[in-house]
Formats: sequence, structure tokens, C-alpha cells
Amino acid sequence: MRLLVSVASASEAEAALAGGADLIDAKDPFSGALGAVPLATLREIHVAVDGHRPVTAALGDAADGDAIARTASDYSAAGCALVKVGFASVTDSAHVEELTRAAVRGASKGERSPCGVVAVAYADGSGVTSPTPDALIDVAARAGATGVLLDTCDKNGPGLRQLMTSDRVASWVRRAHDAGLIVALAGKLKGDDLSWVQDCGADIAGVRGAACERGRTGRVTAERVRLLRVAWELERAVGFGP
Repeated sequence: MRLLVSVASASEAEAALAGGADLIDAKDPFSGALGAVPLATLREIHVAVDGHRPVTAALGDAADGDAIARTASDYSAAGCALVKVGFASVTDSAHVEELTRAAVRGASKGERSPCGVVAVAYADGSGVTSPTPDALIDVAARAGATGVLLDTCDKNGPGLRQLMTSDRVASWVRRAHDAGLIVALAGKLKGDDLSWVQDCGADIAGVRGAACERGRTGRVTAERVRLLRVAWELERAVGFGP
């Protein structure tokens, strides 16, 4: 399993890299669950990482196919290995598939290929404000996405572990793997949740708040990222964990 740390600036990217993050993810924490950083900031993050780790980025929640295709193309060209796309307020599966295909099409046009698309399901959406997690797997696989992420939309609400049981999450991960997708889990994860993510079978654990001073809108520090890795590796070494 790989540790993804979401950063909002080049200085945070340097801290995440120094702390041992496996993936450096560009995201604006002040703009919701999938807030996109400006392209100029993304380029600065890419320069700071300097090829030492893959850079990924949130693109926000898609609503228009042409717009998400352009955005995916721009962020791919800026050096992203993966881009994440959500679908808040979109529940029609056909529309979600159309938007995902548009993102895949746009990402494939970037100068730094290949750039994969990760479709995002919200565990707190319940199929009312966004696609259900199960429906998103089918859509992502048909649309040519590289992977899926199970996250939370409301960062002031409960985290993923409070919203879904371990068995339910593990079953979802297996189903996504069976569909040929890489799988990431996020949603207010803490240090002692990383072993749980690994036990559920996910490929990537995504964090922001746990890597920051003063919560997700604070500042990512190398020490907090380092402590996350140490806690996770120690827990696995002694055989603890849920």
C-alpha cells in the first residue's frame, strides 16, 4: 500500500516528500473535498517534487464534459500521473459515465502521458447527492478510468470508518480490483487507520488532516507525515491493527 498526502503548495510538497509520502497530491483544502489548486501552483508542486515521487491532483466535481476534459488535459500536461474527479450532485449513471469518459479523453491528451483518471465516490453521498460506491465501480470500468477512490464529501462530518463497516469496504475494494481498477481510500483517516486501509486491501491510503498542524486547513509538516509512516509500520510489525 502507498501513502498519498494531499498538499496545497510547493512548500507542503517538500514537507510531504521529506516525511516519506509515496504520492504527492495537489489539492486546495479550502475548496471542498476535491478542490483543485491553480495550474501555476500545480507546476510549482511538480518542480518541488522534481520527479522523486508521482504527482496527482484533484480536479473537483465534474458537471460539464467539455470543461472536465479541458481541465484534465491541462493538469495532465502539468505533470500529473493521476487526476481525481468527483460527481457531487450527479446521480444519473449515464451522465457520470459521460463525464468520466470526457476526463479520460482529456487526460490522454496531456503532454506527459500516461495520466490516469481516478473516479471518486463519496461514502456520505448515499446515492442521493452523488453516485453510490458500487455504481461508480461499474461506470469507472466502462469509461476507461484507471482507478476509484472512496472518500467523504463533508469534511465536517464523520469519516469513512464511521460511515462504512470494514467488511463493506473490503468487499467494495475486492469488487473494484475484480474490475481491473486500482483502489484508494480516504475520508478523515488518522494514523491508526492506515493498517485498516491496508487490511481492507486498498492500494492507496489518502490523508490531509492527519499530516497537518491544526487540521486539514493547516500546514502539512514533514514530522507529521513521518509519524504517520512510523505508526503504520510499527503497527504492522507487531501484528496489531483492526
